[in-house]
Amino acid sequence: MFRYLIVTLADAPRCSNTAMNTLRKSAATLVALTGLVLASCNSTLDDGTTTTSTQSATGYWTGTDSVSGLNIIALINGGGQATFIRADGVQFTGVVQVSGSTLAVTVDGYTQFPNTFSDGSVYGIGTLNGTVTSGSSITATLSFTTNPGQTAISGTWSLTYQTVSTNASSLAAINASGPYTDTVTGAVLAITSAGDMTESATNNCVLNGSVSTTNATYNIYQVAFSYGNCTGTYAVLNGVQFTGLATLNTGVSPAQLVLGVVGTSTANVQYGIVSTLNGN
Repeated sequence: MFRYLIVTLADAPRCSNTAMNTLRKSAATLVALTGLVLASCNSTLDDGTTTTSTQSATGYWTGTDSVSGLNIIALINGGGQATFIRADGVQFTGVVQVSGSTLAVTVDGYTQFPNTFSDGSVYGIGTLNGTVTSGSSITATLSFTTNPGQTAISGTWSLTYQTVSTNASSLAAINASGPYTDTVTGAVLAITSAGDMTESATNNCVLNGSVSTTNATYNIYQVAFSYGNCTGTYAVLNGVQFTGLATLNTGVSPAQLVLGVVGTSTANVQYGIVSTLNGN
């Protein structure tokens, strides 16, 4: 870019003080100009750098699994906690990681109590990998193995974002649409304006727990409860701490509450429960 003429002191003519000062100023100007040119080059390089924005998977999604032919519901909160629910009640839970548009989840899978997988297992582990476009679609492939049965289960999911995802969540809203009646068992779930949950369920089970929302922007609720007083087949659920997610759809009549929870007993047995409940 620049050519420099180097003159040795022996060859250089003797200069007056004024001439030397002028030479020093010229050299300083040259250095300053060189810095500006280099800065300009760097600025051009920086301006040419492209950045990739990360998509968001937060929301309520519905779609199908082309392998099993079953419908899929996905509930994903702002922290990435996710519950993917198949129409047969099987849940795949985990924390969604998104980089750019790439989605990855390490999942734990649970059958709907008291059902089992084809090999008698009630639990398994796997991965879900695919792509997501904010407020639009998720396309993902499931690779899953039951435990201890070691039966492989695959899935190819195509999910669409639901606009009810941005219906504001609040304890007032979920209280106002209740009480809720379970569409399968007929049990009635009551939710107070403080988020307390109570229900007298199947086989004398008594449910006590709470519902909360950490991000009012999205229609995703956090749920936690336990059962007591269960008898018969359901007695194994006594004392199990269940946690999961729920969503409230007020766009249908009656309003519909869908929740998916999972828990592990002190005997290290995994359980999953999916409930669909109609509002008042």
